[in-house]
This record gives sequence, C-alpha cells and structure tokens, in this order.
Amino acid sequence: MGIRLDKPFLPLREDVIKTVQAQLGVYQLANESGEVCYIGCADARSLFGLRGELEQHLEDPGVSGFRVEVTTAYHTRRQELLMLYQADHGELPVRNKDYPFQLGRLSPA
Repeated sequence: MGIRLDKPFLPLREDVIKTVQAQLGVYQLANESGEVCYIGCADARSLFGLRGELEQHLEDPGVSGFRVEVTTAYHTRRQELLMLYQADHGELPVRNKDYPFQLGRLSPA
C-alpha cells in the first residue's frame, strides 16, 4: 500500500455523495481537469462525517470531483497528503493555502 490517495475521482453530485458513509476520514476535491484543489478531513466535529463535509462543497464553483479515505487518523493522514502534494508540486493545493499548521517535509520515492 502506497501513501498516495490514488482512487479515481467520483463526480461531486448529491446522488453520489449519498453513497458515502458518515465516517471519519480524509477527502480530496478536484477541478474539471482532475487536479486536486483541496485536501480536507471529516473529524470528530463534522456532522455526518465525510458525507456531511462533501455536502458542504456541492455548490463550490470549480469543484467537480472527490475521493475519500476512511481513517480514524484523519489529522495525521491529511497532513501526510498535504506534504505529499507539496513535495510533488512545490506548493499546497490552491484551497489549502491558508492551512494553519506547519508541515514537515516528505520525500516520496
């Protein structure tokens, strides 16, 4: 198992989101080109877990797809995905530019 979240993106539509379980975890949002534009998490404060977090993005312009990973280590996993994205692209996703925590460095193979 690798550290990359490489599942295919699903369309960000209400009928598709209803199939997502109300669990803790991380998610990525993508634009029309399939590029990750946000990495988020459903934590203990999230109403209806991953499903609830995704529903908040239904009307976001420029977001067309999502993928999720269920995990109870959502904070650590989100940071890992952000560090991986930063290692690959030299910066954070466009909607994560104001991420409030300092990230470490990751050197993926």
